[in-house]
Amino acid sequence: MPDVLHAVENGVSWITLNRPEAMNAVTWDQRERIIDLLASASAAPEIRAVVVTATGRGFCAGADLRGSPSSSGDRVAGDVARMIRLGAQRFIGAVLGCEKPVIAAVNGTAAGIGAHLAFACDLVLAADSARFIEVFVRRGLVPDGGGAYLLPRLIGPQRAKELMFFGDAVPAAEAERLGLVNRVVPAETLEKTAREWAERLAQGPTRALALTKQLVNASLDVDRTTAFATEATAQELNMGTRDAQEGVASFVERREARYEGR
Repeated sequence: MPDVLHAVENGVSWITLNRPEAMNAVTWDQRERIIDLLASASAAPEIRAVVVTATGRGFCAGADLRGSPSSSGDRVAGDVARMIRLGAQRFIGAVLGCEKPVIAAVNGTAAGIGAHLAFACDLVLAADSARFIEVFVRRGLVPDGGGAYLLPRLIGPQRAKELMFFGDAVPAAEAERLGLVNRVVPAETLEKTAREWAERLAQGPTRALALTKQLVNASLDVDRTTAFATEATAQELNMGTRDAQEGVASFVERREARYEGR
């Protein structure tokens, strides 16, 4: 059985971590496979949304570095930084950079890079049994995989430091209250809800959603003048799409829009 399952249904790319016996601790090979699938989703017109989820009791228990390029032999200065750049950071960057909206359907524990995988997604659904753990401090490590970038932007620096300094498990309901999760649902309805959300996105104006994602992701890193200029350029680009023209036509004709993702 593959350690990453993949299917495309109704315009949605379903990416499922499948190492339940290891609580879906993510290997180097799994990361590469997921990065490739996200890049393929960006390039494929027939894919208009992505869901990342997992089998078993865990969403992702963190990184499994056994078998990674820098996990054996004598290390030299720069090896760890290189491993982080090419591994965890590239992994999270692939989610942030995917041109299609990405939903995390968190079915269980999301720890370390697993938590950051969820937080990098555009929307986060969590089973009521899920929990999130900034586990790095428990191992004497600095958070990687973009954690110190993502968390302050989601919940502010003070809350981010609390989670990272103590490494306490955050239950799904508390994660929702903090703003880390969009919605908590009963475990038995997680897949159904993720499917409903993803298929709704897949019926939307795909290029407009991609440009919106880019604007929002960049908004906290630029000044107002730059943000406004980028917004205007995005609208200019989007107005040349068939979906934008269909959206305007449907408004004038007082009917539901029928978007093609082009």
